[in-house]
Amino acid sequence: MGGAGPGDVLIAGGGIGGLTLALSLAKRGIPCHVFEQRESFPDEGAGIQIGPNGTRILTELDITDALRPMAGVPHNLRVLDGETARQLAELPLGHTLAERHGAPYWVTHRRDLHGTLLAAALREPSIRITMATAVSNLRQDAEAVAIDAGGTHLEGRALVAADGIWSKLRTAHFDPTPPHFEKKSAARAVISRTDAPSGLRANATMAWLAPGAHVVHYPIRGGREIAIIVIVSEDAESRDWSTDVVPGWVAEHTRGFHTSLQQLLSVPTDWRKWSLHTLPPPKRIADGRLALLGDAAHPVLPFLAQGGVMAIEDAAVLAREIAAAGHDIREAFARYQQNRIPRVSKVAASSRRNGEIYHMGGAMAVARNLSMRALGGRRIIEGYDWLYGWRPPGG
Repeated sequence: MGGAGPGDVLIAGGGIGGLTLALSLAKRGIPCHVFEQRESFPDEGAGIQIGPNGTRILTELDITDALRPMAGVPHNLRVLDGETARQLAELPLGHTLAERHGAPYWVTHRRDLHGTLLAAALREPSIRITMATAVSNLRQDAEAVAIDAGGTHLEGRALVAADGIWSKLRTAHFDPTPPHFEKKSAARAVISRTDAPSGLRANATMAWLAPGAHVVHYPIRGGREIAIIVIVSEDAESRDWSTDVVPGWVAEHTRGFHTSLQQLLSVPTDWRKWSLHTLPPPKRIADGRLALLGDAAHPVLPFLAQGGVMAIEDAAVLAREIAAAGHDIREAFARYQQNRIPRVSKVAASSRRNGEIYHMGGAMAVARNLSMRALGGRRIIEGYDWLYGWRPPGG
């Protein structure tokens, strides 16, 4: 463990974004020290979708071989009317998306992705990870940053806050505005594929749309398990990522869905939920030798399945800018901010719009359904070339 060296990049947060940054820096010979305030990483989570814009970066980090056996590669995304189960569109994924963008579309368990990143980071001699240590009292000057970490005074080249949507570093040094509750909650569960109704075991991502709610499920763990996410309108708010779901909560919020989906939703015995929060589009994500990354900078609603991937993108861009700038960290962080704010703002706006479309009711839902059928899945997926075809600057 030990203290940080004066040339270290300090990283607050050992989640997906923080570890991706650590590995991206290590690939460029830049030492770093990761501080995670939790005593251990929780054995929880559910599925995460990783588009080609994310798997492309994971390939650069040489972790895809380790992650591949745990990933699912759905052939398509089937969009269904939640009440009737009638298909509205079928968007090609699998080989089609991989050939179009030069990288695959994977779905995996969040724990498997994080565990693969962590195992790779632990093998890197230039990465140090200290658990049960919060970062506070940031001071910076033209030469370095200084922090308090677990009661110890440390210095480094820079500090990156990758400590999530409730980041204390963001509120202390950028904007004290608390995250805004969107009056929506998401519940998650994972089941064995063999426990799912036979008609819902296909190697596909399925999205069921209904007024005020939608359900997504897809294969993970190499197709052996299915991750299920239910997103509904709800007034009850929580800051916890893993709130208990009372018996009957899922059934109550999905009464209007087709019986086949209700059968799937009746299988899990352990549901966990979290409240959806957002922040205003960021005006700054860097200040001198301090930068924000991932949800600490720009939490994204889950309707485009890009929250985790935006943190992966952030990490790739930031590591490249640090390496390119040499000793001029301030310039590196300024370029990172200039590059990322337009990108994440567009993704956040598109995700919000998707949520509005998914949860339409009445005449608006009828118009949506007709439009999706008329466009067809291939044209719809091609409309996301701007998202999946993204590459880091200079990459």
